[in-house]
Amino acid sequence: MKHNNQPVFTDNDPQSELVTLNLGPTHPATHGVFQNVVQLDGERIVSGVSTIGYIHRAFEKIAEHRPFYQITPLTDRLNYCSSPINNMGWHMTVEKLLNIKTPKRVDYLRVIIMELSRIADHIICNTIIAQDTGATTPFLYFFQFREHIYEIFEEICGARLTTNIGRIGGLERDFNDAAFAKIHKFVADFPKALREFESLLNRNRIFIDRTAGVAEVTQETALSYGWTGPLLRSTGVDYDVRISEPYSSYEDFNFEIPVGTSGDIYDRYLVRNEEMWQSHSLIQQALEKIKSEPKGIFHADVPDFYLPGKEEVYNNMEALIYHFKIVMGEIDAPKAEVYHAVEGGNGELGFYLINDGGRSPYRLHFRRPSFINYSMFAKMSEGMLLSDAIINMSSMNIIAGELDA
Repeated sequence: MKHNNQPVFTDNDPQSELVTLNLGPTHPATHGVFQNVVQLDGERIVSGVSTIGYIHRAFEKIAEHRPFYQITPLTDRLNYCSSPINNMGWHMTVEKLLNIKTPKRVDYLRVIIMELSRIADHIICNTIIAQDTGATTPFLYFFQFREHIYEIFEEICGARLTTNIGRIGGLERDFNDAAFAKIHKFVADFPKALREFESLLNRNRIFIDRTAGVAEVTQETALSYGWTGPLLRSTGVDYDVRISEPYSSYEDFNFEIPVGTSGDIYDRYLVRNEEMWQSHSLIQQALEKIKSEPKGIFHADVPDFYLPGKEEVYNNMEALIYHFKIVMGEIDAPKAEVYHAVEGGNGELGFYLINDGGRSPYRLHFRRPSFINYSMFAKMSEGMLLSDAIINMSSMNIIAGELDA
């Protein structure tokens, strides 16, 4: 029972058998700083209320007081499990505002980075699902490939988790030989590990019993709540931003959109696994396509908005002036209203930007898929065993930074 969005606490009634439990905000099972106040009848959830706001950092309001480049570090602290996708999405939003066309080689390099990020994100989600069902071995074994991806990011930009990777108009620098070598090694080694991970879980009797038929969601319900990404696709809806609104030359690639049937935890797990196979294929295709593009190109020719290199800034007064003007937002941008979305690890990650010609956005709104997906959790949990609700939360891959920005 609920009143004014709060549960009616009846556990003080001697005639009641309901127990009120605070699941979070500091609880290892919540996978982040958020809270669910649930009422239990034994181990079955009767009702609940989800609460966020424990790490609210007001990123959207902060962004309205920062020039475009100084907003980039805010974006990779949303979904920090796949930070580069956030960075690229923001840069492409500004490029849409400024009508900047990036070279094909830049698009393909971005695809490599974004698909590596998607794999890292899905590794986290699926290994945590396994861990929460009691399967520690797949978690410990497969997690090492997330580390290999972070080593690639570190080689490209010098950072691992919060990457601040890329620039408006392209990338800060070209991939060096060491970065390409690490990417090729990852592409060669990853399939064997993914197959082994699947062999440990896909037909595992215990894993199937804990996930199949649990937390089923219909297409109609998922769409009514605004779900996107792997959660929506697990219900059978083949919506993917990379197909519906292609960006970064995704239209040049061949790949499939994995879909499920019942929207249960098992389907979500299978969809993410298949998406990792598709991402692996996309990285291979991008590596091939780069071979036919001119070497050394890693940004568009937009000196008014692309930051000059550090060496140039240190030794050239004109470059120093441009660096200052770009970072401080001294160069006018068009008055316009744009929306750009990318396919993030958890679904449609959108940036709604209103610019009035000033040095900072007049309004910037992040469409955070975790926030939208999570809105359904309390309702889904009604009638569910507490242990199943924990695994359901894991399968939704709620990232606190993206949930509570």
